[in-house]
Amino acid sequence: MGAVPTAVTVITATAAGEPLGATANAVVSLSVDPPLMLVALDRRSRTLGALQAAAGFGVCVLAASQAELALRFATKEPHPVKWEGVTWRDLGGVPALDGAVVTMACELRDELDGGDHAILTGAVTALESADLEPLVFHQGTYRGLATGA
Repeated sequence: MGAVPTAVTVITATAAGEPLGATANAVVSLSVDPPLMLVALDRRSRTLGALQAAAGFGVCVLAASQAELALRFATKEPHPVKWEGVTWRDLGGVPALDGAVVTMACELRDELDGGDHAILTGAVTALESADLEPLVFHQGTYRGLATGA
């Protein structure tokens, strides 16, 4: 499956007033009408529990210049460490990373069994986009879509 390029996202939530996040590439648009997203997170993810408790989540599609953020949010570091020096804002009640290509706030609708992953669907309640090159993951490497670098 490494030959299939995927967008790189950070899935966000808030717990006890603090931002949480995890890198994910199993994220797709599920429906246009109504606008729905599908996110699959490892069942061991600390962010998953926050999403379930908050009943909402953010999807931040990273820009080609944000590979460092993809690596940072993929670690098992404590959430406060992941967010050190990261600029973000609230979008519809969820943390939105500054500089992302697309950022969405979603209301949790469904949770489905996906084996070692939980499959979440969410109704998009807020959306912002910017004209930036997206970051993709392909053959085990982060790269820009247009430049391949």
